[in-house]
Amino acid sequence: MPRSILLMTGDGIGVEIVAEAAKVLDLVNRKFSLGLEMSEAKLGGQAYDEYGAPYPEATQVKARAADAILLGAVGGPKWDGVERHLRPEQGLLDIRADLDLFANLRPAILYPQLADASSLKPELVAGLDILIVRELTGGIYFGEPRGIRTLENGERQGFNTDVYSESEIRRIAKIGFELAQKRGGRLCSVDKANVLEVTVLWREVVTEMAKDYPDVELSHLYVDNAAMQLVVEPKQFDVILTGNLFGDILSDEAAMLTGSIGMLPSASLNTDRQGMYEPCHGSAPDIAGQGIANPLATILSLSMMLRYSLAESEAAQSIDQAVGRVLDQGLRTADIYTEGTTRASTSEMGDAVVAALSE
Repeated sequence: MPRSILLMTGDGIGVEIVAEAAKVLDLVNRKFSLGLEMSEAKLGGQAYDEYGAPYPEATQVKARAADAILLGAVGGPKWDGVERHLRPEQGLLDIRADLDLFANLRPAILYPQLADASSLKPELVAGLDILIVRELTGGIYFGEPRGIRTLENGERQGFNTDVYSESEIRRIAKIGFELAQKRGGRLCSVDKANVLEVTVLWREVVTEMAKDYPDVELSHLYVDNAAMQLVVEPKQFDVILTGNLFGDILSDEAAMLTGSIGMLPSASLNTDRQGMYEPCHGSAPDIAGQGIANPLATILSLSMMLRYSLAESEAAQSIDQAVGRVLDQGLRTADIYTEGTTRASTSEMGDAVVAALSE
């Protein structure tokens, strides 16, 4: 039975980078006889412009039926004046909640060819391989009540609620422990238990669960210390487990250790391993349409899709290896360009990966 892949370009550079990933997906599909069927839908600003909603019903139907989804990026200043519940970013939150994509996996891997592109000394980041497991459908981004209200004295006040249930913590921690078992056997849980009661519970639940995973070394860090340690000694980490807000911030910090956020993919999974895959970077409207965006994070997101949702590890590995060969050739988009390498456009980088896959 054919498996369904839904492509959503989103906004800004999403159109360009998904186009390159689609070339790679088409080749891999044929080369490995995967039997994948591709379709398209709109999310974010594009969807709002056409349907008046960032996650319209037409997209919902396709997303729920898909085995996996590849997304570019959403958002841009064009929609800054739109009501908050209709902004492109709300479409992203809505699809995560609708499909219950609670587990966000964000690897921060430094390719040896890009050691000089990192802002840190090569000896600090050489061989870096961190996986951040971020809870994605709870916490302060979804907690109620929330809003902006006017107090009796006429002053406006904004408020949000950070809330996690024990079951929400358990299911994301299970993912973290299981992935640590398959990697280096170390899990660092990040919280702010010295200040926030919600993360006191987080720490208690994670500590209790550690008894079921004796082969995993569990540690805890407060989020401020974790942010510092990522810069001071990043290779001390194997798997980092944390909530929605902290994960959002720490994963972007970890991304920059690798030289460019344009190199990093991500996966968002539900309990059925249905997943949405997207680069960690945003829509970058300032460079959209210029052909200089890096498509490698999106292409590597395909690799994660094949590995986690479709159980096609051989095809996934072929993409990883092709990206490595392209970097060996010295091809670089603007974000990872250094003296002595060859500058490549978005489409040239995509074509190079396709060529490497065809070898």
